[in-house]
Amino acid sequence: MLSHQKSTIDSIHQLFDAVDVISVQGYDEERRVIYWNVGSELLYGYCEQEALGNKLEELIIPEPMRPFIVAAHSDWLNKDIKIPAGEITLCNKSGNEVHVFSSHVMFVNQDNKKQMYCIDISLAETRHAQAQVIFKENMLKAIFEGTPDIFFLMQEDGTITDYHASNKKQLYVSPKDFIGKPVASLLPAKVASKLKTHITKAIEEDGISSFEYELNVPHGLIYFEARMIYLKSDRQIAVIVRDITEQHKSNEVIRKQAYFDALTSLPNRFLSLDRLSQMLNDAERNRERTAVLFLDLDDFKTVNDSLGHEAGDKILIEAANRLNLALRKEDTVGRIGGDEFIVLLRALTDNHNALEIAENLLTIFRRPFQIDGRELILTLSIGIAIYPENGNCASDLLRNADTAMYQAKAIGRNTYSFFTKEMNLTMTRRFEIEGQMHGALERNEFDVYYQPQLDIQSGHITGAEALLRWHNPILGNVTPEEFIPIAEQTGLIIPIGKYVIKQALQFLSEWQNVDQQKYKMAVNFSPRQFRDNELIGFIRKSLIDTNISPQHLELEITEGVLMIGKSYIRESHLELHKLGIKLSMDDFGTGYSSLSYLRQYAFDALKIDRSFIDGITRNNEDYDLVKATIAMAHSLRLVVVAEGVEIREQLTLLEELGCDYAQGYYFSKPLTAKQLLELKYTTKP
Repeated sequence: MLSHQKSTIDSIHQLFDAVDVISVQGYDEERRVIYWNVGSELLYGYCEQEALGNKLEELIIPEPMRPFIVAAHSDWLNKDIKIPAGEITLCNKSGNEVHVFSSHVMFVNQDNKKQMYCIDISLAETRHAQAQVIFKENMLKAIFEGTPDIFFLMQEDGTITDYHASNKKQLYVSPKDFIGKPVASLLPAKVASKLKTHITKAIEEDGISSFEYELNVPHGLIYFEARMIYLKSDRQIAVIVRDITEQHKSNEVIRKQAYFDALTSLPNRFLSLDRLSQMLNDAERNRERTAVLFLDLDDFKTVNDSLGHEAGDKILIEAANRLNLALRKEDTVGRIGGDEFIVLLRALTDNHNALEIAENLLTIFRRPFQIDGRELILTLSIGIAIYPENGNCASDLLRNADTAMYQAKAIGRNTYSFFTKEMNLTMTRRFEIEGQMHGALERNEFDVYYQPQLDIQSGHITGAEALLRWHNPILGNVTPEEFIPIAEQTGLIIPIGKYVIKQALQFLSEWQNVDQQKYKMAVNFSPRQFRDNELIGFIRKSLIDTNISPQHLELEITEGVLMIGKSYIRESHLELHKLGIKLSMDDFGTGYSSLSYLRQYAFDALKIDRSFIDGITRNNEDYDLVKATIAMAHSLRLVVVAEGVEIREQLTLLEELGCDYAQGYYFSKPLTAKQLLELKYTTKP
């Protein structure tokens, strides 16, 4: 038999008053009605006023059953023989049968009087009712054992007077230590303070007040939700405590997925921008300067493509760790996406300025990455935007830092660049070019021009270099210096490069047939084209289709391609050499390791950069460099081509030095195919 105080019974009444699908009646020791909820009125037809004070058997018990019901009630009162729960047929106000599943519970009130409660569930729809009986019985069991987990009854000052817990292990302290004691004295100060606040709130607002808190229990950190219901008539507080640890963990997972990068655990783009906005509000209020650094890992895509995404992920994780270790706790490091990161520097000072931090980050990233037994060097390009000079809102600062980062890429990478208005114009132009380049090939906006190459000794034309030109209806003529790097970065260089090769070989075939000369054609090759799996097959087929012998095609490769040092470049280079195609090192002298590449790769020709040719008539240094280059190339059995020959004096010196071929405006500017077919040129009489 359950024993509860009057306030506990009142709180139970409150629960059942709100439930109209269950009939609940309370009876005193004479079986007179003391409680009749809305569910009873709906089921039996008697309103509360009609039922109160009347005996159970006079209201809903069919006459043949009355002696048994009276006897059963007496046995429970006097002999403690409980009335079993079960299906029973009663009657309503109209005398009609009512099939219910009836269960009973006995209480002892504060006057030591027994009260019986009947809980009846209608069985009008048998199939439905059978399922509902199980559910309602379980629900009732849960209610009487505590909803949802732990039930406390407290006085207004927080003294615990009663409790019920379905699982005693969830109690912070044992019942003997908390019954009759103020709850605040049993809890940590932070939780106790919060609890007092909500007790006051529940009393003052005469309603429900809820809050969350956490406790360290023997089996770990547990999160709880407490709901307080003020029982005004009894001046007591019912508290229902629920364990929400799993819900809290789920919310934390959802929060982490929403706001943090899954790979690096850094704030993602959304959270980074939110923190930037907060930082700008603080900076405006405190009149401080702040900075946004936009970081990009140089050549990350190349490493990711060649070593695989797993190695790439390890690099990104290590990069995130390095960034975190290099900055203060009040600064923010976030991952914007891919290999792009953002650094937010709060409250810049003389000792904490963007320049020094950028230089420090560059130094940290020059240390090799140790990935799967490999030593990799991936440097940073950093763009810097300062508040308030470079923008007043998060989107402007981020965009301007991004623009500055592209400028750092353009000036050589492994460096930083501060944002300027001129940069913004440059990036706007870049985006315009990129936008128009998509579809330009299909719209036939590209043309291939040809600059003749001459044999210096004979003075006769021996071939030409194919040069791509682009005229766009909106942008006008766009220089190769502008659009080639963008085509390389976007990957459009692959279809464009195939177009150049195809056009150049078709023209070479026509040119050789018209002049009956075995001219050769030089075509520039970019790093991205080497990653095209169809490269070798395409060139082989194009040579066959145009009936051009491989030795009449020369591919010009810059040192920048070779510096990547990837296996696919070496393999493609070897395949091209096996095909019989001539390979030329372009822009010789402008890089750092040209001599070593000449030793490592099979080249047939070497092109001296125009910057050296321009100076051979004006200073001894350039003259000596060109002289040494020609001698070295000939010792390696390479032919030498001089670029950018513009005056007769340059040609004369090159002839004296034994240079093999030359091209430049002295002979001819780049020409259309038609113009070159009509050109008859020689430097000799």
